[in-house]
Amino acid sequence: MSFTESFRTALWLIWSLDREVSSAVWTSVSIAGWSTILAALAGIPIGVAVETGEFALKRAVITLLNTLMALPTVVVGLAVYGMLSRVGPLGRFGLLFTPKAVIIGETILAIPIVANYTLSTVRGADYRVVPTALTLGATPLQSLVQLTLEVRFGVVAAVIAGFGRVIAEVGVAMMLGGNIQWYTRTMTTAIALETSKGEFAFGLALGIVLMVVALVVNFGLNFMQQSHT
Repeated sequence: MSFTESFRTALWLIWSLDREVSSAVWTSVSIAGWSTILAALAGIPIGVAVETGEFALKRAVITLLNTLMALPTVVVGLAVYGMLSRVGPLGRFGLLFTPKAVIIGETILAIPIVANYTLSTVRGADYRVVPTALTLGATPLQSLVQLTLEVRFGVVAAVIAGFGRVIAEVGVAMMLGGNIQWYTRTMTTAIALETSKGEFAFGLALGIVLMVVALVVNFGLNFMQQSHT
């Protein structure tokens, strides 16, 4: 099958809402969505706290966060696999080869990214926001929340960067999810499997959807930024 024919077949699979394509898309988006939410809940406070706090190991912590941004996915997959396997400390919960296992692994991957981008955003903010809020009667926590709101678009960009990291992830999804059809098979793992089987059109269909998802998310971010400038 030529590339043109494969492309037409891929478009037909998308247009006809092929069941297997739809399943992989939904699994990817749902897993990436939950992973991003959890990473944001952890990463945003970490980034704000590290940048605004003064402590002895601050530079070391920042270096660690920078290092973790390049954390190999197979290392994360291996570590979480060991924790969730039958002989691991969390093996009794039966999480391995489930969507929850993939969410755990992808959350670990996304947290350093969200934290680092948030840290950089807060670094460029006007620090007078904090003392002004404290003067007006806000608590230290409320003042930090106000500072975060002042740089909310940078924080949103941090969350989008985290989402981009996990939606395109394949190593962790393969190791922790097992690429089980109708259950843990994501777009990236399906692309890898189907392309290796010679099903190029199917892989191409998922690749197109993956690019569309990324474009929609980024266009949404740009629209939000421009509408508030």
